[in-house]
Amino acid sequence: VPVQLAPGKYFVDGKKMTAFSDKEEEIVKLSGVVPFPLESRLRDLGALVEVAEPWKEHVVKDDRLITGQNPASATGCGLAFAKAVEHHSNHRK
Repeated sequence: VPVQLAPGKYFVDGKKMTAFSDKEEEIVKLSGVVPFPLESRLRDLGALVEVAEPWKEHVVKDDRLITGQNPASATGCGLAFAKAVEHHSNHRK
């Protein structure tokens, strides 16, 4: 998670995204199992994290970064990715 583009500048800093929410981790009782709650860690690194209600599909696109909150978001992520690839291909012609 803490990938840096430059010293002190994290890749996720200022990026809109979503991830498995802290609330979802609590529901599945993973809070003490995983090394850190992903939503909180991303926020600590400067990410602009948007989350929906637990287990709801939620996809966030910020430029070329496409993220899904949970497994229910897999189809939406795939569709967003396909649309982005199509858009990129159409602009290269």
